[in-house]
Amino acid sequence: MANLITLCRIPLLFLFIFFLYSGNILLSFIAIPLLFFAMSLDMVDGIVARKMNETSLIGSVLDIAVDRVFELLLWFIFADMDLIPIAIPLIVVTRTVLTDSFRSLGIQEGKAPFNQHSSYWANFFVASRWMRAAYGIAKVAAFCGLTLVFVLKLYCFQNIGIIAINQIHAFFTGVSWLAVIFCIVRGLPVLINGFRLAFAKNKNED
Repeated sequence: MANLITLCRIPLLFLFIFFLYSGNILLSFIAIPLLFFAMSLDMVDGIVARKMNETSLIGSVLDIAVDRVFELLLWFIFADMDLIPIAIPLIVVTRTVLTDSFRSLGIQEGKAPFNQHSSYWANFFVASRWMRAAYGIAKVAAFCGLTLVFVLKLYCFQNIGIIAINQIHAFFTGVSWLAVIFCIVRGLPVLINGFRLAFAKNKNED
């Protein structure tokens, strides 16, 4: 059930993208709560997995994979709409490729992505509920906020005013950069652990 909930997020994401690019004012507004719902399911699948004792290596990997699809597509979409600088998706892509590549070393040993760290601080930044929740909230706020900015700029420009819209845009751009900072901070322990595992494997082979 948990994995099914995780997979259901993908069609919801593409429905959101369709609504966003539809040019229809009603669908564009509906896209905001739709995105919020789709991203909220990321929390629901984890709760269901724990309640139904469905936690597994494949479930953990699948959850991260779907998160990656959301993050990468949405960052590039908002960059395409000139709502954020292109530097944001480029940073996120670079971090994602590196961390997921190194995580694969731990997965080969049967360790779930969030169970690959032994030190307290690495575990806190990468796997703790506090950091995962903070990062998730930052992403939800950034993505939903940027969607709101897109709708306001496209359909409600004269009613709200350019100054107010620009202030809203600036705020959610700042939230986007906050999400990027979380992304980098949570990725560094993964890279350090990955180098450690790679060095250990290479030493054993020698």
